[in-house]
Amino acid sequence: VLYKESVGTGTPTPVTPEMERVKRNQEICSSVLYKENIGKATPTPVTPEMERVKRNQEIISSVLYKENVGKVTPTPITPEMERVKRNQEIISSVLYKENVGQATPTPVTPEMERVKRNQEQISSVAYREGLGKATPSPVTPEMERVKRNQEQISSVLYKEHMAKGTPTPLTPEMERAKRNQENISSVLYSDSFRKQVQGKAAYVLDTPEMRRVRETQKHISTVKYHEDFEKSKGSFTPVVTDPITERVKKNMQDFSDISYRGIQRKVVEMERKRVDQDQETLTG
Repeated sequence: VLYKESVGTGTPTPVTPEMERVKRNQEICSSVLYKENIGKATPTPVTPEMERVKRNQEIISSVLYKENVGKVTPTPITPEMERVKRNQEIISSVLYKENVGQATPTPVTPEMERVKRNQEQISSVAYREGLGKATPSPVTPEMERVKRNQEQISSVLYKEHMAKGTPTPLTPEMERAKRNQENISSVLYSDSFRKQVQGKAAYVLDTPEMRRVRETQKHISTVKYHEDFEKSKGSFTPVVTDPITERVKKNMQDFSDISYRGIQRKVVEMERKRVDQDQETLTG
């Protein structure tokens, strides 16, 4: 306190980049001087004996700590203790909020959003300025060539670790064996399909509920059919009557009358008699 009273008031100065650089240099110098004062040491390997001693020390320290704690009597957590604990938490929360004071909520206006975005952009710009400038280097053909060579060297080294194999040509015999294997696999699959699935129907239990649904569907289909029939009954499609249709209709009616009454036979007989009479007249 006396030291701070004698200091007096001072003028705060902003932390400039130059001050940051000096501070970092001081830290580096302090680290170098500290390491120079240490001197040279001989590293010793960690032996199993040292590991055992280290574990024993940890166990002894834990035992001594527990001995200094003393003996306590454990008490069960009763509902009354739980109630007191919750009340304390609530009281602490209320006291904390009372010390905060009252505040006036302010809506987030477009101006505040704009300032917030500007602050983020300024922070991003300041961060990038601290990074320093870098010189982008284009990917030259030489770099591409070195990259491909590295990939090829890696591939060659990988293949060198593999054992050597003897390539075998694909002979007609091997092709025939391959096709036979495919045919055998197809035949076995087809046999298994025919034995397990083909020709077998899926069994479904004929329950009363299913019978009721089936009867209902039949009734609905019958009602729908009769409804459509009643709607279409008594209706006809009008057709325009033109002279051609009338002529065709009359010819069809004549053909029907001739076929029904046997007039065709009489016409043939009369035609034959007329021919006979003509011949008798010519010869007479």
